[in-house]
Amino acid sequence: MEYTYTEIAGMIDHSLLPPALNEQELEEGCQLAVEYGVASVCIMPYYLKRCAEILRGSPVQASTTIGFPHGGHTTTMKRAEAERALKDGCQELDMVVNISRVMSGDWDYVQQDIATVIEPAHAAGQKVKVIFENCYLDEQQKIMLCKICTDLQADWVKTSTGFGTSGATTADIRLMVENTPDHVQVKAAGGIRDLDALLEMRALGASRVGASRTQGMLDECRRRLAE
Repeated sequence: MEYTYTEIAGMIDHSLLPPALNEQELEEGCQLAVEYGVASVCIMPYYLKRCAEILRGSPVQASTTIGFPHGGHTTTMKRAEAERALKDGCQELDMVVNISRVMSGDWDYVQQDIATVIEPAHAAGQKVKVIFENCYLDEQQKIMLCKICTDLQADWVKTSTGFGTSGATTADIRLMVENTPDHVQVKAAGGIRDLDALLEMRALGASRVGASRTQGMLDECRRRLAE
């Protein structure tokens, strides 16, 4: 499969979410994202405002998490998190569904929970990725979430937080691509540790991947393209 550096870098959401990252590491991670020209930086909410300042003037988007990592926040709290993030300069919001409500089959609650984040984000001209945490779900639950996200015009459906029992799988990417229209993109996250894994997800139809090993992946991309 042919690709350019820009295409591959433009798939990566550089993840800066481990709770023990210090501020120097967060700062350097944002700078690295600009240097390598990735799609976005997904950073802990408290550092989002500074992240947006660093990224300003670059094509790299500022993103953060909502209801992360377990999705069990109240809907009211998710709304407040989204509104705070938008004020702090967030351009892409990665929200976690209420996994417990999904497991309970409370689809009206699940739909309203997702909508409460999508509505203010879209009103502000920004985008939302909806995280399913597929490791806990069966196929029908994943399909139902795809339908809800399609109805709500989510911008992406996303496999995982990276903090569950497993991350993105090829089976899940296939299922999510098959059950969403073209205007709802698919993001693979969790376990994307090298360029070959990224390319595999790309071949299956994912348009974004979450990655913390961005530098190594893109250095390898440049090396291969130079051969």
